[in-house]
Amino acid sequence: MHRIELGELSEAELIALHDAVVDRLHFLHHQKTTHALLELSIGERVVFEDNSGQTRAGIVIRRNRKTVTVHGDNGRQWNVSPQLLRKEKQTGKLQDGKLVPFSRKA
Repeated sequence: MHRIELGELSEAELIALHDAVVDRLHFLHHQKTTHALLELSIGERVVFEDNSGQTRAGIVIRRNRKTVTVHGDNGRQWNVSPQLLRKEKQTGKLQDGKLVPFSRKA
């Protein structure tokens, strides 16, 4: 790995370096998101932690460009980054073949 002496760089060079680092980080994030999206299927059961740290479970109903829409077991819909979702472990049998009722907002 090359060592860059930041003290020797001009302001323009530092800005160019910053832009290159940000572009690379965006590319890597996009790559991880795309890979995670491809691992999920519509109708698959997933779990994730919400903003308050509670574990939520539900079914994938839509794969968007950057997020996945999950219909939670409590009837609420969530748009979640695919990197935050985990496939729910099967308990040895399918989910009784039951359909999840969807509620429409009025």
